[in-house]
Amino acid sequence: MLDKIYYVIMVPMVYAAVSVFVIGVISRSIRIVLAPRQKTTLQVFPVKRPAWFHALIDTFLLPTVRTIRPVMWIFAMVFHGALVLLVIGHLELIGDLRALQAIPHQVFLGGGLVGLALTVSLLFFLVSRFKTPYREISVPEDYFLLLLLLLTVLSGSHMDWAKYLSSAGFDIPVSGYREYLSSLFTLHPGVPAVIAESPHYVLVALHIFFANLFLLVFPFSKIMHTFFAIPLNLVRRGGIRGANTAP
Repeated sequence: MLDKIYYVIMVPMVYAAVSVFVIGVISRSIRIVLAPRQKTTLQVFPVKRPAWFHALIDTFLLPTVRTIRPVMWIFAMVFHGALVLLVIGHLELIGDLRALQAIPHQVFLGGGLVGLALTVSLLFFLVSRFKTPYREISVPEDYFLLLLLLLTVLSGSHMDWAKYLSSAGFDIPVSGYREYLSSLFTLHPGVPAVIAESPHYVLVALHIFFANLFLLVFPFSKIMHTFFAIPLNLVRRGGIRGANTAP
């Protein structure tokens, strides 16, 4: 029975989650682009030229957060830096990418530190939501998204930490994940025996389950700002006139 549940999570649910993610992001992006233009200016920062350069600084270095909430800024920078490494690590689970091995390292990337950095950062963000001034502006969605991200990171990090914290280690090799992901990409899905027969199968299934949930809710949540952070900061810098009114 459990094997069937795990299979549903590992195969059909993955395809469903990715489909909803892609279609949702595209449809919401089209809705925003085609929305009526705002007649009044949304500029909130002084004009600095070139506007696109300062929009990039606002997006990636978060100078306003650094000035107002320096501790929050530190955790935000740690989180986003670790997130980049997390993406790289998952790309390397797909296959050998020489460009990413310019500095030789083991897969998965970070030796457990990436997951630790993300976990600590997410715990900080979650605890902050219960304190002023964030509590007053928080809605249930904010707590749900943070908890979902935290569960996704913890379930994935546990598989990485087991290599270093357990004498038995973690018995699923990188080749097992690559075989599984390859089967999904080639539309010949299946769960390799090295994963299905592992006592850690439940951890893999849990990690993918939480990741699937995250993909399913992403297009309908505030995290959509990921795709619009640079344009929005360009609007705030006066680099784009007549921005759309759609959320």
